[in-house]
Amino acid sequence: MAADLFTRRNFLSRVGWLAAFGTFGGLTAASGRYLFPNVLYEPPAEFKIAPPEEYPEGVTFVSAKRIFVIRQQNLIRVVSGVCTHIGCTVRWSEERNRFECPCHGSFFDENGAVTAGPAGKPLPWYGVSVAADGRLIVDEHKIVPFRQALTV
Repeated sequence: MAADLFTRRNFLSRVGWLAAFGTFGGLTAASGRYLFPNVLYEPPAEFKIAPPEEYPEGVTFVSAKRIFVIRQQNLIRVVSGVCTHIGCTVRWSEERNRFECPCHGSFFDENGAVTAGPAGKPLPWYGVSVAADGRLIVDEHKIVPFRQALTV
């Protein structure tokens, strides 16, 4: 009598249901990853750098933030140091008076405009202000015209 309860039909039915539940469970778990994606860390768009007095006349690269601080007498401007082609860090060439991307040869003039290479957009200029503690605040979400500068 016990042999009649566990027939081949019952065995295959149970294996089939187990496979179906396993498949649907796996699909549910996989689709759940789309509902709850991994959150990527994005650094804040507004950050502080040194006080204006610490930047000499000319172009200074702030490597931690990949920006250039440009001081001309009492005017301070901040431009991105990230090439608009694929994101390489550009360098300032004092003798050629331009920004140069070492990856694919894009060149940007002192205003950030593309003069050569595959980059399609100019380097963005960021809004800059002075915090209560005297340090400069750079806002990467505030894109300004290259002529706009902070007077210190």
